[in-house]
Amino acid sequence: MQPRRILSDRQGNFGILTALIMVPLLGCAGMAIDFTNALRIRSQLMDAADSAALGAITEQSKGVAAAIKMSADGDVPVANADGRELFLSQSSDSFLQAPVDVAVTVNKKGNNLSSAVHFSAAVPTTFLRIIGHDVITVSGTATAVYQTESFTDFYMLLDNTPSMGVGATPGDVAKMVAATSDKCAFACHIVNNGVDDKNSYYNLARKIGATIRIDVVAKATAALMDEAVATQKYANQFRIAAYTFGEAATDVKLFTVSKLTSDLNTLKKATANIKLMSIPKQGYNNDQQTSFDDALTKIGGEIDDPGDGSSTASREKVVFFVADGVGDSEKAKGCTKKLTGNRCQEPIDTKYCDALKKRGIRIAVLYTTYLPLPTNDWYNTWISPFQNEIGTKMKECASDGLYFEVSPTEGIEAAMKALFLKTVKSPRLSS
Repeated sequence: MQPRRILSDRQGNFGILTALIMVPLLGCAGMAIDFTNALRIRSQLMDAADSAALGAITEQSKGVAAAIKMSADGDVPVANADGRELFLSQSSDSFLQAPVDVAVTVNKKGNNLSSAVHFSAAVPTTFLRIIGHDVITVSGTATAVYQTESFTDFYMLLDNTPSMGVGATPGDVAKMVAATSDKCAFACHIVNNGVDDKNSYYNLARKIGATIRIDVVAKATAALMDEAVATQKYANQFRIAAYTFGEAATDVKLFTVSKLTSDLNTLKKATANIKLMSIPKQGYNNDQQTSFDDALTKIGGEIDDPGDGSSTASREKVVFFVADGVGDSEKAKGCTKKLTGNRCQEPIDTKYCDALKKRGIRIAVLYTTYLPLPTNDWYNTWISPFQNEIGTKMKECASDGLYFEVSPTEGIEAAMKALFLKTVKSPRLSS
């Protein structure tokens, strides 16, 4: 056969080529099998690491219990050991196939607990041994963060001045207007020399079944104590104090209903008995009994510097402020609206709120909507011109996200609970 024909002949080459490529084909298939096995084991270990990272700092874990008792930031050894135990218990099948190294670290900083679980495993190969690779190393890290519930002191500042004697809903306002000769919607509580005036509009409201706002506020505040008891996760997590603007117009001052206490059941009884501020006669002291400036300044004096909420020794401080947003006091200088002599009727002056917030004290504001009183000449002359500003100013007083307005169709009790839950907020857990 001529050389040219020999070179061009292709018969029998398929078998030769198959033999030549069989080794790399088998090698690739074997490599795919080994890598698939390694990825499967890594996935199992990653699931175990996720569970361990979360489990080490879950709400009922040993780590969280230990961290709460720590007086300073730092490593939480019991949580490290707990996390390692959790990892090993969930990755036992993988250990049968590959030796695994694992490191767990849990750290407390403020009221945040962070956990990290790092693992590394040498997965034995089968087919890759042919080309000298005995193991495939896999590794991974799982992290989680848990924000413990804050230890918080609440200072309830409850407006009980005569304006809180207005009907709680438009229906209650209508009842009072219809039952009074001067079409007055205010159930002023007149007390002369300590003797209750049976003819005062306060008692009239009771007689005709008109609910006034202070009664609803008192009931809602008492009910809030049950919510606080049900919400707290740790003993003495919440302490609460309660104040009003005074028992009587003849002695206007920050009145202590209850000092700061963790005995919320006793506080419930005290707040349920909060009454409207009494006056000796209609129009007493030109109705100047509502000084938000004075109340916010004085309650600031009751509050120690706040902490970060991470322990009983470092408590957050919150003023829980419930009011209808209209100040009425003697204020010759600094009034934001037109004076009547020295009488200042204005929306809340937010610089007194800012003074508290600058100290790190949060303010939760429940604005009990100031209802328009179109049949009342005093309202039409002095309050109506800034009616639209009242809610805006109350919102400015509040810390970010801690504002709630109660419209006449909503319940003050439900609103107060909603604002409380926004203030304490549930812990965050993520990985």
